[in-house]
Amino acid sequence: MLFHVRMDVNIPVDMPAEVASEIRSREKAYSQELQRSGKWRHIWRVVGEYANYSIFDVESNAELHDILTALPLFPYMKISVTPLCRHPSSIRDDDA
Repeated sequence: MLFHVRMDVNIPVDMPAEVASEIRSREKAYSQELQRSGKWRHIWRVVGEYANYSIFDVESNAELHDILTALPLFPYMKISVTPLCRHPSSIRDDDA
């Protein structure tokens, strides 16, 4: 199942810099692990915002929920999810 996910990050301004840096480091490692596994297929930064648009390829709504809630930055995120399905006019075989 494919999902389009927008993540807006809002780290509290009073969070100590070293704590924020450590959380971002864990977030990067986790997201790259998911990208290597094929679960997190694409990630794009939103210009001028601390936000991203991503495409996830997972087995179920529950799996996506588990992945998103395990993100180290999850407590500081606003997330919106849109389920996707293959468009009949698509010429790509790998976008199922």
